[in-house]
Amino acid sequence: EASGLAALIVFSEARRGAQRDAVGAFNPLSQQDTGLWDTAMIEEAEQHLARAAACGRPGPYQIEAAIQSVHCDRAKTGRTNWTAIAVFYDALVAMAPSVGAKVAKAAARAEVDGPAAGLALLEAIPQDAAAAYQPYWAVRAHLERRMGQTAEAAFAKAIDLAVDASIKRYLATQRDSEES
Repeated sequence: EASGLAALIVFSEARRGAQRDAVGAFNPLSQQDTGLWDTAMIEEAEQHLARAAACGRPGPYQIEAAIQSVHCDRAKTGRTNWTAIAVFYDALVAMAPSVGAKVAKAAARAEVDGPAAGLALLEAIPQDAAAAYQPYWAVRAHLERRMGQTAEAAFAKAIDLAVDASIKRYLATQRDSEES
């Protein structure tokens, strides 16, 4: 797990330069310019992940790092393999069923199986566990919008719970583009 955690940290750090634009606005992972990702750090992360996998004892950090590895493959392929990501999230939720893992699984499954499937997974999360979890509301707003539903309440909750001003602005822009 130590190598899996090292891989996870290095994958995340490799993308740091693309997380914000020149004026500091938030860039979600799916919209990041992969040319800004640090390829040497990605290779280092892949080496950590390979060491973790060689142990034959997958744990939550290793699975999270594998998910990040698939995301980083977009720099080579130009696309995100959502099926692989969804399978990894299935494994992560089975191993470590945190609210964060369940929300991420719902987002990934929505990419593979459609927004209704993702929304159903979100709705299966107990409300007391999700009520104050900002990513839950952001994903919910996105999926409701994809389904043609009014997402105003979910956007309002996601914006209210966001701590980072840049993320608040991003979500407000997303909300406002829905109304246009």
